[in-house]
Amino acid sequence: MFHVPPAARSACWLNAWLSGREGADAVITGLMGEQAHVEFVVFGHDGPGLSPALLLGELRRQGVTQVSAALPSPGDPLGLGGPAAFNADALDVGEALVLHGPTTGLVPRTTGRSTRWEAAAAAPPTFLPDVAGADRGLRAALTQAADALADLDVASWNPDVADALMNLRQPVELGAPMSFPSGAAARTAVSGFRCQHIVELAFADHTGGAVSAWEAEQRRTALLPLQRASRAAIVAACSSLDGR
Repeated sequence: MFHVPPAARSACWLNAWLSGREGADAVITGLMGEQAHVEFVVFGHDGPGLSPALLLGELRRQGVTQVSAALPSPGDPLGLGGPAAFNADALDVGEALVLHGPTTGLVPRTTGRSTRWEAAAAAPPTFLPDVAGADRGLRAALTQAADALADLDVASWNPDVADALMNLRQPVELGAPMSFPSGAAARTAVSGFRCQHIVELAFADHTGGAVSAWEAEQRRTALLPLQRASRAAIVAACSSLDGR
C-alpha cells in the first residue's frame, strides 16, 4: 500500500461530490479516511469547524466549482496560486486544498488521528496539469530516472528501489479508497504514488553505500525530475473533474 496525502484524497472525493459522481455517504467516508476526527474551518463560521457532512452543503452554498490539490515543495509551488502567506503555510505542511470559486484555501493540521483543515485566503493556481499531459510527463521522467539509476548501479546501494522499479506493472492497493473521474485518472494517480514511493525509498538512503558527495548528488539529480513528475501526476488526477 502507498501513503495517500490527505489533500490528494480529499480533493478527489470533493470533486466526486461536486460533479455528482458520488453520493454524500461515500464522500463523507472518503474524507474521513483512517482519521477518528476531521473538521473543516471555513470563512463565515465561528467556533468549531464543520464536519465532513456539513462541509458538503457549505461547498454548494459558497459556489465552489472545483477543488484542487496542492503538493508543493521548495522551488516547485505545485498547485498554489498565492497569496504568499497561504503559499508559505502550504509549503510548510507540504500540501493544501484550494477551493475554486470562493478563493479559499485549506491547510491540514494533523495531530494523531485528528485533522483540522484551516481556512485562508487563496487564489486558484494559474496552471494545473491535465491528466494526459501529466501522465506523459511521468512516463518520460520514469524512463530517464530508471536509466540514470541503472547507470548509478541502484541495485547495489538500494535493492528496494531496484525491486520497486522492476515491479511497476504489478497490481497495488492505495492506502485509502479514492473515487477518480476516469480510468485514465486512476492509472495516472497510481503511477504517481508508485513513483513517489520510489523517490522516498531512494532519498531515505541516498547517501548510502559509503559513496562520495558527488555520487550522492548524482543520485539526487537523477531523482528530482521523477519527484516533480510524480507529484504533478497526483495533483492532475485528484484535481480533475472529468479525468482528462
